[in-house]
Amino acid sequence: MSLGGPGLLVFLWAFKLVNKSSKNRRRGERERAVEMEVKIEEREEENGRKWKRKKKSLTSASLCPINNLDDGCLMHIFSFLSPIPDRYNTALVCHRWCYLACHPRLWLRVDRSVKDLSEPGVFPNIETAVTAARPGDTILIAAGGIHRASNIQIKKPLCLIGGGELPDETTLICSRGSDSALEFLSTCKLANLTVKAELGCCLLHRKGRLTIDGCILQCESSPLDYLSCPIVSTATGSQQFPSKGHGDRVSVSQTRIEGGAKAVSISGDLELQRVRVIYARTSLLFWFDVEH
Repeated sequence: MSLGGPGLLVFLWAFKLVNKSSKNRRRGERERAVEMEVKIEEREEENGRKWKRKKKSLTSASLCPINNLDDGCLMHIFSFLSPIPDRYNTALVCHRWCYLACHPRLWLRVDRSVKDLSEPGVFPNIETAVTAARPGDTILIAAGGIHRASNIQIKKPLCLIGGGELPDETTLICSRGSDSALEFLSTCKLANLTVKAELGCCLLHRKGRLTIDGCILQCESSPLDYLSCPIVSTATGSQQFPSKGHGDRVSVSQTRIEGGAKAVSISGDLELQRVRVIYARTSLLFWFDVEH
């Protein structure tokens, strides 16, 4: 079979077209193969990174066996920490520790802005929190605003702590006509709080060991200053020979006291001892004990 001039040209054109499509097909197959290899390598690298992260987390868990404890054990450990700053700093470690360190079993919260009263461990005022608290509980009073406190009796061991960075960020005000803002009939501690009294005393100590640490106690200036006193103790010290760390006493440290006839008034059997005063730029800081 012989091809003429036009027939030969058509044949050559068809041959080139088939050859070109074959080359394109082979090129596409090579590109797909390269893409597949790249995807396989990327998948292997991702699996390797995941394994490294998992291995690192397993190693971290093995290096921190405390994370292997259940929630109940961790919460019991946290209960031995001082609320401020140790337990507060513990809540910054991770989400789990934050949940456990802020659990209502460890402390109660007083927040005037709370709207959902069904939230456990949160109360709108100090009096309801004191009533609901169990012996040994810590009550964290939210910073900001003013908390009203008039003749609130505390008959069980409690710790009241201000939630601000400074004591003047959490203020308790005792209105005129009340004997005191807080009345203590058990061992208690106050820390990082400001207590103001218009007329009368800020704190009335009747029984137990009262510790006041890093607070501000203020009596409003008035012509009846002689009736005002930041701290009044009427404890009689009924124990004849109180052992060390027991018995009635008031211990004040790094506390600013302003106004009133005098810093502390004693009408019971206790005596003022170990007084130390430091003059700061804007105020006086007191350290003293009232005991046998």
